[in-house]
Amino acid sequence: MQKLISSFYLDQAKMRILRFNDIQVESRSGGIFTGEVKIQRIVNKEIGSNDLNIAYVFFPKGVRNTWHAHDYDQCLWILEGKGIVASKEAEFEAEPGTAFFIPAGEKHWHGASNESHFSHISIIGGLN
Repeated sequence: MQKLISSFYLDQAKMRILRFNDIQVESRSGGIFTGEVKIQRIVNKEIGSNDLNIAYVFFPKGVRNTWHAHDYDQCLWILEGKGIVASKEAEFEAEPGTAFFIPAGEKHWHGASNESHFSHISIIGGLN
């Protein structure tokens, strides 16, 4: 069995092993966000992915993103807090243990309720 070295396995290996606590936390605001969020980009082109984007996103109370769509399917896996995931047809309560599948091209928004912070894992096929 190979021994894990740092947050990556070996440079020449195709598999990457990542430790969540080793992933840089980025603060983002503006653009599609109504306030400041924290993002940890787990899988993306920087680590060699050609068609997958996975990120942990933390929204403080009342912060959300605005209407947007993705070129690829998205899955939101809700981890903590209480939030809202909205389509043009309806707004849905988002609580831990719930997953939302959002097809490519569907306009939507998601974020924290006014009473609670909110976090999710975003999984997007493709690199947008």
